[in-house]
Amino acid sequence: KLTSLALQPVINPELVQGRVHLRCSYSHPSSKPPLQYVVVWSRLSTPGKKEQIQRDTTLQSFSYVEMNGVNLRLGDTVFCTVTAFTRDTPEQRSLPEESKGFYAGIKFLPESLQIAEDGKEHVLTILSTVPIACPGHDDSCKITLQLSTEDLDSQLLGPPNIALSACRVDLLQAPCSESSCAAAVLTVTAVTDFAQDGNRISRIRAEPVGQRDLLWRAYRPKDVKVTVRDLPTGNCYSFTDPHIITFDGWRYGNYKIGTFLLCQSMSRAFEVHIRQWDCGGLRSATACNCGIAAR
Repeated sequence: KLTSLALQPVINPELVQGRVHLRCSYSHPSSKPPLQYVVVWSRLSTPGKKEQIQRDTTLQSFSYVEMNGVNLRLGDTVFCTVTAFTRDTPEQRSLPEESKGFYAGIKFLPESLQIAEDGKEHVLTILSTVPIACPGHDDSCKITLQLSTEDLDSQLLGPPNIALSACRVDLLQAPCSESSCAAAVLTVTAVTDFAQDGNRISRIRAEPVGQRDLLWRAYRPKDVKVTVRDLPTGNCYSFTDPHIITFDGWRYGNYKIGTFLLCQSMSRAFEVHIRQWDCGGLRSATACNCGIAAR
C-alpha cells in the first residue's frame, strides 16, 4: 500500500475569469507509473461536522472549486482532502491528507474587543480573505460595508455605548497576501457617559451594500462583540443658595449675582456656565441658580 506521501494540501483563493475560486494545491511526488489524486472538497456545516461539496479525480497537483453562493458561500470554512493512487492499482491508496480550514469571507481583527470608558481609540481591522471581483466596467473593484452598532443591554436607555470613526468602509481590490485580499481600518471608542451603569456589551455589525453579485449580496459577516468596562466618574455640585462642592470635595459658598464659569476641561471642548440671580430677602443678600449652559 502507498504510505503517507506528505502531500500537504493548502487552500488559496483566486479569481478565475472574474469569479472567486478556491485552489487546493499539494506536492506532486515523482512516481512510475504517475500518481492520480482524488480531491474531496468539504465545508463545515455545523461545529464538528463536514459535508462534501465536490469530488475530483485528477492527474494535476491542484484542484479548483467555485464560490458560487449556492453550495459554497461566504462565511463557510472549507477543507480539501487529497488521496493518491496509481492507475494500475486504484485500490491501493495513500493515507488521506486534509488541509487546514480556510475561512472564506470578512474577518475582524481582533475578533472581539474589551475597552474602557477612558476616551482611548482602539483600532479594528476589517479584511476579506477572498479576492474582490470587478462585476462590470462601470464598477470600481470594491465592497462597501455599512457599519452600525447595537447595545445588547436594551433595558438601559441612554446614548450609544460605543462610537465608530466611520459609518461606511470600502474594501478595495488588492493582491492576496497573508490571508488578506482587501482591508480597511477604523477606530472604536467607548462613549464616556458619566453613568455608573456597569460593564455593558455592544456589537458592531457590517453589511455589504449596493451589491449586484449574489455572492456578496446574500452575505452577512459575523458581528464583533465589544465589552465596555465602566469607569467611576467624578462629580461636582452647585445647589440651593449656591453651595459648591468641587471634584476633589472642597466646599464653599458663592453668593454673587451674575454668570460664572463653573467647570472647564483643559484637554477637550467641555465647559459648564452657571447663572445666579438675587433670591434673598431684606435682611440677607442671597443668590440662587437660575440658569445653566453646558458644552
